[in-house]
This record gives sequence, structure tokens and C-alpha cells, in this order.
Amino acid sequence: KYDVSGNDMLQWWESDGRTELALLHLESFGNPRAFSRTARRVTRRIPVLTVDAGRTDAGRKAAASHTAAAATRTMTRGALFTQAGITATRSVGELLETAALLHSQPLPEGSRVAIVTNAGGAGVLTADACAEAGLALPPFTPTMIDELLAVLPDGAAIGNPVDATAAVSEEQLTECVDRLTRCSGIDAVVVALVPTAIAAATGDDLVRAVTAAPGRRTRPVLAVRLEQDQPVRLLPAADGGTIPSYAEPQAAARALAHAAARAAWLARPAGVVPDLEDIETGRARTVVAEYLAAHPDGGWLDPRTCADLLACYSVPQIPWAWADSEDAAVLAAERLRGFDGRVVMKAHWPGLLHKAQEHAVHLDLRGDAQVRAAFRDLETRFAGLMTGVVLQPLAVRGTELFAGVVQDEVFGPLVLFGLGGTATEVLADHAARLAPLTDRDVHDLITSPRCAPLLLGANGSTPVDLGELEQLLMRLSRMAADLPQLAEADFNPVLATPDGVTVLDARVRLLPRRPQDPYLRRLR
Repeated sequence: KYDVSGNDMLQWWESDGRTELALLHLESFGNPRAFSRTARRVTRRIPVLTVDAGRTDAGRKAAASHTAAAATRTMTRGALFTQAGITATRSVGELLETAALLHSQPLPEGSRVAIVTNAGGAGVLTADACAEAGLALPPFTPTMIDELLAVLPDGAAIGNPVDATAAVSEEQLTECVDRLTRCSGIDAVVVALVPTAIAAATGDDLVRAVTAAPGRRTRPVLAVRLEQDQPVRLLPAADGGTIPSYAEPQAAARALAHAAARAAWLARPAGVVPDLEDIETGRARTVVAEYLAAHPDGGWLDPRTCADLLACYSVPQIPWAWADSEDAAVLAAERLRGFDGRVVMKAHWPGLLHKAQEHAVHLDLRGDAQVRAAFRDLETRFAGLMTGVVLQPLAVRGTELFAGVVQDEVFGPLVLFGLGGTATEVLADHAARLAPLTDRDVHDLITSPRCAPLLLGANGSTPVDLGELEQLLMRLSRMAADLPQLAEADFNPVLATPDGVTVLDARVRLLPRRPQDPYLRRLR
């Protein structure tokens, strides 16, 4: 790294005409944005693997916004690797296990695995490992069961895994593996073997059943040999190729899961950053410049400036009004009651981040008396802090989500999305991608969190307006890409219903800074 960067290596491997697989151990990034652009191109041609080192992220401040608290280093690096198509492993051992498979075998078309073993216990261990790695073990069709029964010894159990029993011969196992690799419902075959007295007595070499005829196999085949003294080996095959052999089923399953993920990434079309309508970048930059001129050290925007900035990107916001006195709050509530008749009051002062935690919110206020009482309560409890209140109509019922962006000094703007409301940090159900977002990135953001079924119409419910949700994330991404001074943006909650998407509460922090290239900064 003294004078050769990871970017330099990627570009060399891309153009040398010889490299078929690249392994990287990156402790730091000189220019992650250039690295991501280059890697997206290179990984379409060759696999690029790395060890995701430095995953821990200590010292998150309790006072941070929801976005900053969620944007851990692990999440940021994960977004970079995912978007660039890089296979990120958790250790050097896992790196080598995966490289052995990608080097020696074709990619699986999916994640459906068949397991065959000469010992039931080894098959169970391998099945558990595959399931834990996210791989599927589908049942066989009646036709395939009949074919396997015809070639295996009496007593064989034709499930998945297939227990060929200790009596299986080399010839029988070879035929079994060949038939499984030709099965249309299977994407890969794992052969788990243990040494047996029967095989030693007959002279059968069951490993040869795996390596004898790989040339006619179009799907990846892996061996698991529990007596193997090395974590991973490449076994010479009859056609001059190799078969990866693992000492533990977990290693084989991890490698196969990485291979399936790469195949899925290659099968996806490259995303595009769509054009957006009703964007006023020039006016947004003016809003930012005027705020920073009045606040040279930056800070959290007041509600009016925040709303103006969001309006520049046509971010949908719930109607609201500002009040700095009890009488003004009553008048504002009267104007807003036309939406539903009930209003919400939120205290405000510079630097207030978590209103619910501070008990600075009153919900479902009806009539002037309740509005006055709520204002007096907030004014009393936060005397010397509160500068006013924000009033909004009470929102309809829907799914509360969270969307935000944090400007990473090294990686650039990171967009986060997930389950919102007061449980945002407790449940930590988030996904993240680096801006600018493509249409594929937005799709991943929406479908990756565990709460995704709620958005797509779980249990017969009506899906939320996914088109509007996509637009919100696109506009947030565009705002972050346009404005390097945007340090954090925190939309929580975002209310999603079948009829649309609305930001109920927004926080934006600006800092004085200019666009900069970390790589050029390093060269100065």
C-alpha cells in the first residue's frame, strides 16, 4: 500500500489478460468511490473476494440521530461490497474456502443443494450447515427417487440428504452423483464422506466417485471429508480439473452460499440512476449557503429551513405549522383541524433529536383547551430550552418506516432504510446502500429489511405505495449527492400507506465542507 492501492490492483487484474480470480485484504480505502466504480466493472468479468476486516464500530454516541446510530462501519462496508459485487468473507480461512470453489467449479444457478453421504450422521451435519448458510434442500421428484433407488444399495434412504449407507460402492456412488448433477431441480451437489471398514475391505475409493468424471457435470460438486487434515484441499480430477474438498461441512456451505450469491448478482441487470422531476438543486444550494452563512459552524436546521430544503427535492411532508405562544398554537391548530379535527404538538429547541425519549410530544389533541394545556405543559417542563412548537394534523394509521442519510468522510453518503418509529434503534431492522442510488439499490433497500413483508402485503393486507416509497429514497439519495454539506438527514417516522408516503418528522444537520477526493487529499 506504500505506492500501490487496491484500485491500482483491480485495474491491473482487469487488463492483464491472465487473472481469473482476485483476492484482496483491504484494511483501508484510499478512494472508496473510485474503488466501487472500478470493482463494479471488474466483478462482472472475474470474482473479487476480500476479508471484511475492521467490522467493529465502537463508541457510537448516545446522542446521535437514528441515522448516525444505525450507520455502523460494518453497514457502510457491507453496502460498498454488495453494490460492487465483491464477495466479502469474515476470515482468511473463509476467503480461501470460497476461492477454492470459485476457482474449480462452475457457479450454481441457484441455492438448491442435494447432499449425498455414506453415513447418516455426516449427512445431518451437512444439511444443518447448508440450512444455516441460507441454502435450500428441496425434496426429490418421484422420478428422481426411483432413479436413485435403482443405482444405490438396498437400505439406502432417498431423502435430502441421500444416505447411500456404508455399503455403497465406488461405482454406485459415481452414478448417484452423476444423476444428481443432471437433476433439473438441483443447483449443486455436496458429497459428505467418512472412512468405513467396508470401503477399506473392498478397496473402493469413494473419493474417486467425486473426482472420476467431473467433465460431464455441469453443476458444482463439493466434497466434505471429516477426516481431512487440511481445512480445504483441491482434489485432482480425472479430466485435469479439480474438486474442492472441505474438512467441515460449515466451510463447504459457506463457500457454496457465496458462490450462489455471486451467481445471483451476475444475473441481475446493472442498475441505473433515474432522472427525477421537480428537483431544484440551485435553490437547495442557496438554502444551505444562507444557513451556513448565519451558522458558520453548522448545526441542525430549524423546522422552517428543514421543510424548505425538503421541498427543493419534492419530499412529501405532512402539513405543519409553527407556534411560539399559546395563542399562536390555538390558531395553528384551528387551521390544521380541517384535515381530521385532531392535532399533534411537538416541542422544538436547537439540538433536540429524540422527541419521544424526551417526552416532548402530545398526541391526539382535540379542542382549544387541550391545545392550551399541552403548550403550557411543554413550556413548563422545557423552560429555558423550548423555542416553540410544531403542530401537525394527526396522521392516519399506516406502517411507520425510517429513512436517512449520513455523510461518511471516506465512503460518501450512505442511505439507510428500515422499520421506523420508537423501535428504530431497539429492533435495528435496517438496510443501507451508498449514494447515488440506482433503481436496483432502491429495490434492495426496500426488500432487505425484515419488515419488508409488511410493505409488500403480508397475510393478505394491501401493499403500501411502493412507487412513492421508491421515489422518496431516490430523492433522499439525490439530496445527499447534491449537497456535500448535508452531514445527516433523519426521516422518522415515514408513514407508508396504500395511498402514499409522507414524512411525519424530519431532522437535517449541515456542516461547512466542500466536495473532496480522499485519494487526491492523500497525495498532497
